[in-house]
Amino acid sequence: MEAARTAVVEKPPSLDALIELAAPDMAAVDALIRQHMDSPVPVIPALADHLIAGSAKRLRPLLTVAAARLAGARDDACLKLAAAVEFIHTATLLHDDVVDSSQLRRGRVAAHLIWGAPSSVLVGDFLFARAFELMVGAGSMPALDILARASRVIAEGEVLQLTRAHDMDLSREVYLEIIGAKTAELFAAAAEVGAVSAGASPERCKALRRYGQDLGVAFQLVDDALDYSGDAGTLGKNAGDDFREGKATLPLLLAMQRTPGERDFWVRTIDRREQTDADFDRARELMRETRALDDTLALASEYAETAKAALSDFGGNSWRPALADLADFAVRRRA
Repeated sequence: MEAARTAVVEKPPSLDALIELAAPDMAAVDALIRQHMDSPVPVIPALADHLIAGSAKRLRPLLTVAAARLAGARDDACLKLAAAVEFIHTATLLHDDVVDSSQLRRGRVAAHLIWGAPSSVLVGDFLFARAFELMVGAGSMPALDILARASRVIAEGEVLQLTRAHDMDLSREVYLEIIGAKTAELFAAAAEVGAVSAGASPERCKALRRYGQDLGVAFQLVDDALDYSGDAGTLGKNAGDDFREGKATLPLLLAMQRTPGERDFWVRTIDRREQTDADFDRARELMRETRALDDTLALASEYAETAKAALSDFGGNSWRPALADLADFAVRRRA
């Protein structure tokens, strides 16, 4: 009698282990965030809370805490730095939504549509200032240098993206330079300052920075693919925003390169941004036909693997597999 065959169902990646490990630390980080959002000017905490409260995972400060613990931290030196990382991230989101005229952020109406663009920009500035107060309070000049540099690099990446946003001939190299600066730099800095706060060796600090950098690139590649394959309910923003803005992301660049016969379509929709309601569906169809989305996700998986490889020299404590799960989650999530 033939043996019964049991199908093996691969378990989807989860952040449960990492979230459980970091729960006490992240509760303390959340308390710091709430404390430093306070201001006698009512619109500041109201607007900041609108955006920060929508962040369920807090991946970047979570990364700071996890990197510190993986590197052997036994004290709470990483907590202020983790809160600073979240403030830097939130400030950039407020500014980006104004620049991009975004309608949704984290599943909520974008702050600038409620309080106006000037208030959103100025509250973003307030959060940057709070971030630097937290860095100073942490008392680590190396960490201050890392996060200050990251703030500059992020701004440079955003400006570069703005100047090349509708460039139909953008190279993959420049695209990766943009996302490496505007997204991956903060992931890299978040992991590096965690290691620095733990007093890790220069080699281990560099390894965790590499982990964060490659994790951030993978994360952004998946975000760019999800803009064409997801929906507002899972994304927390409107699907197709990148297309409607004519933003040159890798799925779009690959699809345009592989469909020379559709040049007129791409020029009209991306270069001139003259779009009909049916154009987004047509763009998605072309991406499926050319495997542009598949290849973008495949590249994200490569970056996730190199991120995990950067953890190879760390001991076998429970933080290492949890961080490996984070890399897997980054490329296989739906939002």
